[in-house]
Amino acid sequence: MADLAKIAGVSAITVSRALRDSPLVNAETRARVQEVARQHGYAFNINARNLRLRRSMTVAVVVEMKPSLERQMSGPYPLELLGGITQELTSSGYSVLLTALQGPPPPSVQAADGVILLGQGAHEDAMHAVRSWGRPLVVWGAVSRHESEVVVGSDNRRGGALVAERFLALGRSRPVFLGDPAHGEFAERLAGFADTLAGYGIQPLTPPVGGFTVSAGAEAVRALLERQPQFDALFAASDLLAIGAIRALLERGRRVPEDVSVIGYDDTPLGATYVPPLSSVHQNFLDAGVLLARKVRALIEGEAADSETLPTHLVLRAT
Repeated sequence: MADLAKIAGVSAITVSRALRDSPLVNAETRARVQEVARQHGYAFNINARNLRLRRSMTVAVVVEMKPSLERQMSGPYPLELLGGITQELTSSGYSVLLTALQGPPPPSVQAADGVILLGQGAHEDAMHAVRSWGRPLVVWGAVSRHESEVVVGSDNRRGGALVAERFLALGRSRPVFLGDPAHGEFAERLAGFADTLAGYGIQPLTPPVGGFTVSAGAEAVRALLERQPQFDALFAASDLLAIGAIRALLERGRRVPEDVSVIGYDDTPLGATYVPPLSSVHQNFLDAGVLLARKVRALIEGEAADSETLPTHLVLRAT
């Protein structure tokens, strides 16, 4: 590498970065160094580099969810998060290892330099499990739940408050929140929603929900319609739950939005193309993925990293 540096007229560290396609080297210099390396038969030995650094140059991304036909890995969560993570890490020489949280970590995960956990789990059980692996850890979830970990999340409280403000502007006074507050992000959304409504003397109904899927949303609303049918607004903690809620409402002859206003969360393509198109709270998964990657890379390299909250905004459509 020192020989190549002399020939190319650059430093050895520039040669190293150029051969790794690092964005820290401009495109012209990178191409010139790579051409010199090709002409002189030089091959960059990644394993030797990693051994010298005592790193695997791998980050494990753990998804805390059980995929199903109704809740697929191909949805914006977690796919857009993974896109941002991969985009950022691969450009700086890291490989990304995707896995699910099932049993003890395999050797490949144990050898990773750091871990990104997508989802804290109910009562933060997933975060507690991954923390025990002893790797630099960054989590996607509720920022308010843990000061001891680096957490990246959306402003869920603000998202909930925006929904409450919208319902109040429409004159709705009997709202429902649909989501399991055992999950930190849902708890934050409920807190923002309920606190805003409390200023007007309104307390939302919070029926139990058995999951994250369309079916879970539909089942919860069917049961609610049997017990307390007079609600006129519904805030679902995810778009899938909102779509299930609309399905149950229409089955029982309740019009959306004339009889019941419905707002979801995540602003997914599925919600946007649903009939009627779903109003929803938007969170930027792609930017969040990039941020997660930057923070875990900082921790791996011994730098400081802090938790961070990204803004949310309400997208109004037909519901």
